[in-house]
Amino acid sequence: MEHVPYFLAVDLGATSGRTILGSIVDGRLQQRELTRFPNNIIQTRGHFYWDIFALYSEVLRGLRTAADEGIQLTSIGIDTWGVDFVCIGRDGGIMRNPYCYRDPHTEGAMEEYFRLIPKEKVYEKTGIQFINFNSLFQLSAMRSHGDSALAAADKILFIPDALTYLLTGEAVCEYTILSTSQMLDPRTKRIDPELIEAIGLKESQFGRYVNPSDVVGTLSPEVQKLTGMGPVPVVAVAGHDTGAAVAAVPAQDERYAYLSCGTWSLLGIETRDAIINQKSFEYNFTNEGGIEGTTRFLKNICGMWLLERCRQEWTDAPKNVNDINRDAMEAPAFRSFINPDDARFANPESMVEAIQSYCRETAQPVPETYRQMARCIFESLAMRYRQVLGYLRELAPFPIEKLHVIGGGTYNTYLMQMAANSIGLPVLTGPVEGTAIGNIMLQAKAAGLVKDIFQMRRIIADSIEMKTYLPADGAEWDEAYARYLSVLK
Repeated sequence: MEHVPYFLAVDLGATSGRTILGSIVDGRLQQRELTRFPNNIIQTRGHFYWDIFALYSEVLRGLRTAADEGIQLTSIGIDTWGVDFVCIGRDGGIMRNPYCYRDPHTEGAMEEYFRLIPKEKVYEKTGIQFINFNSLFQLSAMRSHGDSALAAADKILFIPDALTYLLTGEAVCEYTILSTSQMLDPRTKRIDPELIEAIGLKESQFGRYVNPSDVVGTLSPEVQKLTGMGPVPVVAVAGHDTGAAVAAVPAQDERYAYLSCGTWSLLGIETRDAIINQKSFEYNFTNEGGIEGTTRFLKNICGMWLLERCRQEWTDAPKNVNDINRDAMEAPAFRSFINPDDARFANPESMVEAIQSYCRETAQPVPETYRQMARCIFESLAMRYRQVLGYLRELAPFPIEKLHVIGGGTYNTYLMQMAANSIGLPVLTGPVEGTAIGNIMLQAKAAGLVKDIFQMRRIIADSIEMKTYLPADGAEWDEAYARYLSVLK
């Protein structure tokens, strides 16, 4: 009987994580979830941290689960959110749990760094969207605050690379996750030395460079003993979850935009070369690394974070998010709007109060019920998609004819229809589990089962069900969009 290659995708998001078993049988992708677990932010002494050892423990549990089922893995790949990192000491040990990107220690960090190197020069070097939690500004803030872990760090490893290090003992710096840091020169595909030397760091502290589908190493003897696995290879997939997700977009040509819709909404296009010019600087677009040398030219937009935070406060709303989505449609349309990317929504004590205060300050009806607030969030996101897509159309080297949406947000059929109505283009949804699928397919490429991105996307398209939303009610949405623009802060 022919052996079926199995790939284990470790997919870690900002609120939860999963291990997923994947294989390709008769030209179609098959996958199933092995384990699921929360990813909790730890708050202590005024800071927010990730529990890196809890995440490592869950990776081991996923491996043990596969071993208990008698599954022989071909490889393992890990993807996570971007920008955050772990400090490793000279003795090889983790210095401390890593800061979460929502930690307040980076407030004012960008402006402080720009006194060292001007903002325009930083963008010209990196082409990365300015967000105060980008790795460069986290490191700068840690340095200025006299952070003891950074002072003693021999290596600085991004989250997926840190977990790979715990599994293999290999210290690497994967291209797509590095590209989120605002330290990478997209032309050389290396860290720009001037940017990090300004805060007392060296390129050698970030491990050897690897690219998606490179084999990093094998499970260490210790991990083999803990899990019951053999010396299974660990592959550097697209370590950044958005890079893995975009790899799974089942597009037929380049004339599309993509939206990775989850806690964050990431809206962009896939290009061969970075787009770095005055317009992209003014619009604050980012150039992140993709697979096979592509660039993901995109903008980060606040996403379902808004709804998730509100759900924690609502006492009268249904527990099931699908019921909330449905109930939102009972509220009046276009009653009030917010700018989803206003700084007040980054990590407020009360998201409900933050949304209400925004509407109050912009002389709009204040949403009082969960139905009104959810509808405000959905319509505001759809309007923001239209706004950012307009910027993309100015900058893209090709016409944009459709929007591919991937991720958990595709379950919200109301938001997907709103997006189509707002942008005036067809919206194609799927796959939902884009990140895990991209992770699996990049491992399949490392194993020689697929040769390139085109073959990957053909297999994905043949393996999933896609849904198309066509735009409607254009005049109403045009009028509402004008109102949305008028209340932007």
